[in-house]
Amino acid sequence: MFESAEIGHRIDKAEYRELEPELRKNLLDAQAELRERAEFPLLILIAGVDGAGKGETVNLLNAWMDPRHIHTRAFAEPNDLEAQRPPMWRYWQALPPKGKIGIFFGSWYTQPILDRAYKRSRNADLIASIEEIRHFEKMLVAEGALLLKFWFHLSKKAQEKRLNTLSSNPKTRWRVGPSDWEHYKRYDRLRAVSEQTLRETSTGEAPWFIVEGADANYRHLTVGNHMLNAMRSRLAETPQRPTTAPAVRVPALDERNVLNVLDYQAKLDKPDYRDKLEKLQGKLNLLTRDKRFRKRSMVVVFEGSDAAGKGSSIRRITAALDARFYRVIPIAAPSAEELAQPYLWRFWRQLPAHGHVAIFDRSWYGRVLVERVEGYCSEADWMRAYHEINDFEEQLVRNDVILVKFWLAITPEEQLRRFTEREQVAFKNYKITEDDWRNRDQWQAYEHAVCDMVERSSTHRANWTLIPANDKRYARVEVLKTLVQRLEEEL
Repeated sequence: MFESAEIGHRIDKAEYRELEPELRKNLLDAQAELRERAEFPLLILIAGVDGAGKGETVNLLNAWMDPRHIHTRAFAEPNDLEAQRPPMWRYWQALPPKGKIGIFFGSWYTQPILDRAYKRSRNADLIASIEEIRHFEKMLVAEGALLLKFWFHLSKKAQEKRLNTLSSNPKTRWRVGPSDWEHYKRYDRLRAVSEQTLRETSTGEAPWFIVEGADANYRHLTVGNHMLNAMRSRLAETPQRPTTAPAVRVPALDERNVLNVLDYQAKLDKPDYRDKLEKLQGKLNLLTRDKRFRKRSMVVVFEGSDAAGKGSSIRRITAALDARFYRVIPIAAPSAEELAQPYLWRFWRQLPAHGHVAIFDRSWYGRVLVERVEGYCSEADWMRAYHEINDFEEQLVRNDVILVKFWLAITPEEQLRRFTEREQVAFKNYKITEDDWRNRDQWQAYEHAVCDMVERSSTHRANWTLIPANDKRYARVEVLKTLVQRLEEEL
């Protein structure tokens, strides 16, 4: 795969000086159009062999274009904050919004390659990382990102020469560290692992572009022209209008589903409720203060019918927790900032650190519920969202997050009673909106969407807990009981 990048292409200074001004102008023009239209972000990954000119190229791109609209990030070893979250968390934080350019110097490829090359992981681990990367990049492209991946290559002989040249010059000596020479000693091993990784991740939507790094003039013009052509090609595309009509789900012949078989008659009397509530809140408090929880975190997801009691259930949880170590995250319609990013971005950025609890009042399931039913996204978008959500949750539970998902269900009759009460009681007026009444008209469509959601996103470690909530006291106790049980199992 790398043989073609060892040919020895060169561009002399005269030719470079002739071509460079026009390229810079065209890149600036393309960047300005990208920024003005703000239809997609450009994300550039810079990776490859030490000494092949990666850093010089990153600096040059910032010099050639307007750096105010370029987000450049260099990724080293994860810091303490990053190490407490799933590995992909820090890359989600750095994604550029639509209309901007992001340059990642180092990326999600670095650690899997180094771990395998230094035998800190097995080949099975590398294959798993490759699969995760493919899913992630496929999602980025499906969300509209233009993803360019450059691998800067040098032969072993050329790398040795380059490192010696940099080391012998007092002005450039700082650019070569002990890790560069360590990598050089393992050149053959790194090359083999890198070639395997690039071969498996050079996909139709996100191919690798191998850059010969020996000659600075050649690599700079090569990268610049490839960027320009990709930007022009994408800007010339005519956006396709999404198909927003929700798909029709055929109900089961007997009309039975996971919601209408729940026991909506389940109740708790007030004395029994008070006794159980106090005991469960005490247990929950002790479990979240347990020293074993300091190396874990918890994400609690609340979804459910309008007026099903999500807010009151959340308040019974927070009453048992230390206010310093939890956050309630209400999810409403996405803001302009959030719409400029991939769908899951706003949820990745809210993940808790170790010892903390994040409670989502509605969540990432909005795409397969309200956005699906109301036609706010295309059918292709919500259909692929099931896989993206499952992948997201798998990364959470694989990285020390205790994930608990609740669906609070009520009957149409109980919802109507609560809606009417909210309209009639002054201090409850704020809880009822026109959207609530409009959503009620779509009851059957939402029920079908919920059944699909439960079926497609219930996994062994991230299953749904469905709670009949016609009786609020019963629902609150069931929520607390589930959290306590999960914490006891996990700790």
